[in-house]
Amino acid sequence: MAAPLLEKLAESLGSPEPAVRLILSILIGYPFALLYRRFLFNQPATIVHLFHTFSGLALAAFNFGSQLCHSAVCILVQFLMLRLMGRTVTTVLSSFIFQMVYLLVGYYYTATEEYDIKWTMPHCVLTLKLIGLSLDFYDGGREPAQLSAEQKTAALTSVPSLLEVCGFSYFYCGFLVGPQFTLRSYQKLAAGELTDCPGKPPNSVVPAMKRFTLGLVCLAIFTLFSPYYQDGYLLTDEFEAQPFWYRCVFILLWGKIKLYKYVSCWAIGEGTCILSGLGYNGVDEDGKAKWDACANMKVWLFETTPYFEGTIASFNINTNAWAARHVFKRLKFLGNKSVSHVSTLVFLAVWHGLHSGYFMCFFMEFLIVMVERQGRALVRDAPVLTKLVNSWLYPLIYGAQQFIHWLFMAYSLVPFCLLTYDKWLKVHFAVYFCGHLFFVGFYLILPYARKVLVPKKERGEKKED
Repeated sequence: MAAPLLEKLAESLGSPEPAVRLILSILIGYPFALLYRRFLFNQPATIVHLFHTFSGLALAAFNFGSQLCHSAVCILVQFLMLRLMGRTVTTVLSSFIFQMVYLLVGYYYTATEEYDIKWTMPHCVLTLKLIGLSLDFYDGGREPAQLSAEQKTAALTSVPSLLEVCGFSYFYCGFLVGPQFTLRSYQKLAAGELTDCPGKPPNSVVPAMKRFTLGLVCLAIFTLFSPYYQDGYLLTDEFEAQPFWYRCVFILLWGKIKLYKYVSCWAIGEGTCILSGLGYNGVDEDGKAKWDACANMKVWLFETTPYFEGTIASFNINTNAWAARHVFKRLKFLGNKSVSHVSTLVFLAVWHGLHSGYFMCFFMEFLIVMVERQGRALVRDAPVLTKLVNSWLYPLIYGAQQFIHWLFMAYSLVPFCLLTYDKWLKVHFAVYFCGHLFFVGFYLILPYARKVLVPKKERGEKKED
C-alpha cells in the first residue's frame, strides 16, 4: 500500500521516488527525537541504544530494503576488529582498508552515469564514522601528552559494546546524510549529558524549529527553481548555441540552485540533532546554550562570503572537520602542508566515488584555494591594492568578486554533478575552459605582480618570516 502512495507523491512533486523516501526519512527524525525526549531521556543507555539501532534499521529498510545488510556487515566487522586486534596501528590500517575497499567495490558494482540514491549514499557516511571510530579507539591507548585537544575530546578510554557501536552507527540523526560525530558525543547523548538542563531534556525545541524552517525554505527554493536549471540542458545543442555570457550566467545560477539540495537536507537533519540534544555545544560567554555541535552549514557565511575558502568553511562542515582531524593533521609527519592538503583532497575524491568528475572538482578546489591565498596576500602586502579595496570602489569590487566566486564555484561543481568525463568536458568546452584558464593564468601572473606591486622591503620581511 505504501509503495503506490509514494509513487503518486513522487509523481506529483516531480521528483524520483528514492529522493522522496530520503526526504521523508530525514523528516521522520523529528518524531523519533520527540519520542526520545519524552520517553527515553532518563532511561538506561541500553534502552537508548536499542531504540536508535532499530529506528535506524527501519529507515535503512524503508530506503534500501535488504541492502541494509551492507551496513550491518561493516559494523560487525569493525566491532570485531576493535575487540580482537586492540589499540594498534594494525587495527587502524585494517579498518581503513576494509571500510574503503568495501565502499569502493559498492561504488563499482552500483555505478551509473547519473547520481543515484542507493545504499552507497549512507554507506559513505558510515565509512567515515567507522574509520574515525578506529582512530579514536587507537588514540584512547596513547599518552595524553601525545594527543591534541581534539583527539583528547574524542579518544575512547574503554572498548565500546556491539550495541553501542550499532546505536552510534544507525542513529537516525546522522545515518542517512550525516553529520559526522564521535562515539564519545553519542555516549554523552545516551547518558543524558547533552542538555542545558541537567537531568531534563534540553531546551532545544525552538533552535531545532529554526533550523527546520531554514531547511524547508532552502528545499522550497530548490524545488521551485530546479526544473528551470536541469543538468541535462547543459549538454544540449541549444545551450551551446547561446551567447558565451548566457552560458556563464546559466552555469552560475544552476550551481547556486543545485547546492540548495545539499543545504536543505543538512539544515533539516541538523534540526533533528538539536532536538535530540546531540547539537548541544556548551554555553557561550553570556551563558547561553550553543546548539551548533552538528552544524553542517553556516548559511549566512555561505551566501555572503566572496571567498572560495569562505564557502569551503561554511559547507559540509563536519565532513571537512573529519578530514582535517583524521587525514590532514595526521599527515603532519610529512612536513609539507601542500602535500597533506593534496592527499586529503585525493582521499575525499576517492571517498565520493570512482567517477572522474570528483577528481576534477577537487583539483579545481586545490587550484582555486592556492591562487586565492596568493591573491589575498598580494592585496594585503601591496599598498596600492590595499588602498583600492578600502576606497569607495569596494562595493563594486565586492560585486565583481562575488560574481567570479559564484561563477567558478558552479564551474567546479559541473564535474562533481555530471560525473563522467564526456559530460563535464562537453560543458567546460562550451565555456572554453574559462575556469582553468582564469586560475592557471593568475597562478602564473601573481608572482610577477608581487614583484611589481609589493615594495622590496615588504617582500624581504615576508621571506624572513
